[in-house]
Amino acid sequence: MSDESGSFDVLPPAAIASGRATDAYFERTVETLAHAGKNPHVVAEVTADQFPTGKFELFAGVKDAANLLADFDLDADALLEGQLFDGGPVMRIEGEYLEFCRLETALLGFLSHASGVATKALRARRAAPESTVLSFGSRHVHPTIAPMIERSALLGGLDGFSNVAAGDVIGREAGGTMPHALLICFGKGNQEDAWRTFDEAVGPDVPRVALCDTFSDEVDESVRAAAAVEDLDSVRIDTTSSRRGDFQHIVREVRWELDARGYDDVGIFVSGGLGPSELRGLRDLVDGFGVGSYVSNADPLDFSLDLVELDGEPVSKRGKLGGVKEVYRTNDGHHAVALADRPGPTDADPLLEPLVRDGEIVREFDLDDAVHRAREDADAVGFGDDE
Repeated sequence: MSDESGSFDVLPPAAIASGRATDAYFERTVETLAHAGKNPHVVAEVTADQFPTGKFELFAGVKDAANLLADFDLDADALLEGQLFDGGPVMRIEGEYLEFCRLETALLGFLSHASGVATKALRARRAAPESTVLSFGSRHVHPTIAPMIERSALLGGLDGFSNVAAGDVIGREAGGTMPHALLICFGKGNQEDAWRTFDEAVGPDVPRVALCDTFSDEVDESVRAAAAVEDLDSVRIDTTSSRRGDFQHIVREVRWELDARGYDDVGIFVSGGLGPSELRGLRDLVDGFGVGSYVSNADPLDFSLDLVELDGEPVSKRGKLGGVKEVYRTNDGHHAVALADRPGPTDADPLLEPLVRDGEIVREFDLDDAVHRAREDADAVGFGDDE
């Protein structure tokens, strides 16, 4: 066992791409099939539920999955990124089994984790459709996956994110203003100095948002910040849950006192331990939200990969459905699953589309298109309407 001092416990991308990021039993499988001289032509499907359940989730991680499968001698079809699904295959892979056997672990990880995060982001988005909602949760996860967290948050419809390095990876600029530590560094009673110095120091493109709950109550600091900083955009309330009491009442009081003093153009931004229920309760009072662990700590979806065809014949393990399948979106917004070689439901569109052909990626990935697709899909299936 090695323990290299100074190194991080992370896998290099080359290990993932080569198939080394696999469960050990796939290594044993490769050894056994090679010893037996077997390498059957198979079709595999990735599913969370065999039949439609009516509980929709958002498909993400497709770009990383495509890059993993590229350069291997196989074909793959998948739902489009940003598609909502509730059962049936989300991806299909065809080729000789040994070509992709060792990729299963990483493939499921790419799809499962990103889809879980994107689904939670979409729930947050739907809870406050007219508000600015930002992703503040990368501090809760391993830093190597911050780009996945932030990209999945954007895919779910959030308006921005905080992690700087993640922005470098996904080609979007991170945002943010000030932490409590900045106010503390200036010392108790010197909040105005902190707010004014921030205003003087940062560039003109940075919103003037003053954090207003560090040393005194939220109303006091909010009114003082509005008086101290000319053209203040908003105040941010990030009160810890142990000190909140009735958070909605606190926000109402802040709004009232700002308005009473002529600061009705100063917005209110809230953050800290927020989920959809809090967003729905506050969305008519505030201009924006920072959502953290609700999105970043989302449980991965429970995808599995199963062989469904062996050398042209349907096959499955017990409890799974054999045969190559297609999944359809019906005109009423529901899904249907059927064997791919049979006619599909009338008035329905098949959803699996080419992703990889002969080891070449045949699809482009546009995040804005995926965000638009997720929004339209959510409207079509009534995603979040039951909450």
